[in-house]
Amino acid sequence: MIKILMIEDDLELAEILSEFLEQFEMSVKTCAEPFLGLSELEVNKYDLVILDLSLPGLDGLQVCKEIRKKHDVPIIISSARHDLNDKVNAFELGADDYLPKPYEPKELVVRIKSHLRRKNASFALSAPASKTTSTDAQKDIVCDDFAHQITFKGEPLNLTIAEYDILRYMLKKQGGAISREEFIWGCESINDTSTNKSIDVIIGRIRAKLGEDPKNPRYIHAIRGVGYKLEQ
Repeated sequence: MIKILMIEDDLELAEILSEFLEQFEMSVKTCAEPFLGLSELEVNKYDLVILDLSLPGLDGLQVCKEIRKKHDVPIIISSARHDLNDKVNAFELGADDYLPKPYEPKELVVRIKSHLRRKNASFALSAPASKTTSTDAQKDIVCDDFAHQITFKGEPLNLTIAEYDILRYMLKKQGGAISREEFIWGCESINDTSTNKSIDVIIGRIRAKLGEDPKNPRYIHAIRGVGYKLEQ
């Protein structure tokens, strides 16, 4: 069974979603209080978190930030707040997806499966032990598809699913300009509700993990009016 933690104070909605998800072999634990949800993550292991933003006692954005400090579990924001700033802040704090309420439960199932497929890709592949070439090994940033891991100067990068997909896409098109729109349709974990600003936020997080100075980048370069390119 897929184990999902839902931090949601609308218990009626939580019950509806839980019953629907159970049809797809997904077991849901609901916490109406954000602090209980954070405590639950410390005690038990979950495959994915569904997080509301309007919560009692602690805003969901802060909850997202606290989760990401300690856990790399995929986070899907499920919220009636449609403000662009909330979406941007959610991605900036480490969320992997943003699903505005109301939505069809079937769409939630699709999003969950997509994120878990990316998260568990290394267990589904039947390719040889490594796709890393000797040429790749000489570069600072290297993607090993089989291990579902990107390393920087030999050390694994702790990336969210969206960060992994975008950096992997840039590595595949190394040296070429990539528009923000291309990231949205070219990366599986980036959904069509994402905006150009969302892409900028995710790339900003990647740059930070690479130790990049955005004003004088070594690897990820902004191309005015187009998007980004990666060089190494």
